[in-house]
Amino acid sequence: MFSNDRLSREEMLMSIARVISFRGSCPKLRVGAVIAYQGRIISIGYNGSAPGLPHCLDVGCELDEKGHCIRTIHAEMNAIAWAARYGISTDECELYTTNSPCVICAKAIASAGILKVHYQAEYDQSHGLIYLEKTGIQIQKHNYEETSFIKYPLG
Repeated sequence: MFSNDRLSREEMLMSIARVISFRGSCPKLRVGAVIAYQGRIISIGYNGSAPGLPHCLDVGCELDEKGHCIRTIHAEMNAIAWAARYGISTDECELYTTNSPCVICAKAIASAGILKVHYQAEYDQSHGLIYLEKTGIQIQKHNYEETSFIKYPLG
């Protein structure tokens, strides 16, 4: 169980990102993201197809030459885009994601003014983390699997 039987804010936000990942619609990897300002959630995202387009779960993945699915929009991008669509500032926020961001999402994170990225599992590429480091964005890897009340295997 947790210390004092109470989740820390980081544990809570990372656990919420994990729950959100279950909405992901690409079976190759389901990812959830939470954007928080001063510990309060302002936006969420999960990987899935653009509105009105079919999901991988319904019609299968569309893979590029490297075997990455190109049908879905990544969770981090969906969280940033949703906030932008509704005029919610992401400046000085923190992002919690189940998997470290790819380099394209890292660029969007930097452009969105996000100051820190928390993640649990590493994506199959390290380019995103390298990009975040170059921009001065703080990165923190978490391992809550042993203490989390939400248990599922991360891909």
